[in-house]
Amino acid sequence: MTDDHVPTARQSPNGRRPGGPLDETSKKIIELLQADGRRSYAALGKAVGLSEAAVRQRVQRLLESGVMQIVAVTDPLSLGFLRQAMIGIRCEGDLETVADALASMDEIDYVVITAGSFDLLAELVCESDDHLLQLLGRIRAIPTVTSTESFVYLKLRKQIYSWGTR
Repeated sequence: MTDDHVPTARQSPNGRRPGGPLDETSKKIIELLQADGRRSYAALGKAVGLSEAAVRQRVQRLLESGVMQIVAVTDPLSLGFLRQAMIGIRCEGDLETVADALASMDEIDYVVITAGSFDLLAELVCESDDHLLQLLGRIRAIPTVTSTESFVYLKLRKQIYSWGTR
């Protein structure tokens, strides 16, 4: 068997391989940060029974391993992005190359290779319908893309980031 056929471990969005399963303390730290990403190391330590320094080290390891990110989640409408959509993409050939091309586009914030009727899904935010149309043209111009289907968001009912620790 050649190296081309050796299965690889799942990678996080930043390209790093996650470590083994998390212990309950690390999961609790993640849950606390999901509730309030500005919580201090001292407050986290008090909640999980560790010193501030120990929590700081754990958080740093979680960040470096790609298990979690600490980011500010924004409301696209408040920032002037009036159109959000999920684009289903069908293509021929190497899916990784197309996924990389999509991931390089600033307007696209989520790209996954899928099984099913689409090869890839890409979530995007745009300033207007004209901007969406221009972006669809750029996506369709990627070599090997054969078709796209747009799912325009009319109203966001739920968006949470607390999964993964329970």
